Amino acid sequence: MIPLLLASCSRREVTPPESNGPVGERFPTVAGTGLDDRPWTLPGDLAGGPAILLVGYIQRAQFDIDRWLIGLLQVEPPARVIEIPTIEGWAPRLASGYIDGGMRQGIPQEDWGSVVTVYRDARLITDRLGRENEQNAQVVLLDASGTIRWFHNRGFSAGVLLELDALARSLANE
Repeated sequence: MIPLLLASCSRREVTPPESNGPVGERFPTVAGTGLDDRPWTLPGDLAGGPAILLVGYIQRAQFDIDRWLIGLLQVEPPARVIEIPTIEGWAPRLASGYIDGGMRQGIPQEDWGSVVTVYRDARLITDRLGRENEQNAQVVLLDASGTIRWFHNRGFSAGVLLELDALARSLANE
């Protein structure tokens, strides 16, 4: 009887409820710095065309981000693809040079400009996108005006990649 009671008390929903999440909302205006030391203001610096953001909150999300990057390189969507390590807290801000240096060691120099770290404004991103499934990439498709048109955070899927690519192509033709 006690095991059954404990099992019922610890029951968790395995599949998150379907929702549009932040779709239809504007991506928050945040400042970041590329690994190439270029200052960025997002989404403004991406205006004019669709953009795909691969947002990661924790280092474990990198595996999922890498799968998305490989898939995106293969389908070649008509959108700018930017990886956004989003790191909250004052301690990471103080260690940002060290953290960014560590990232540079694992990323070829020619790709540094497509990795934009956000420290100070990280909370604005997590507040908008949420922290559910933070071990996965928070994949965001922005339209030319910075509005979130598509969002996915349940891990890489080839079928979902094709859905993202089709919508990016549709936005590019608007």
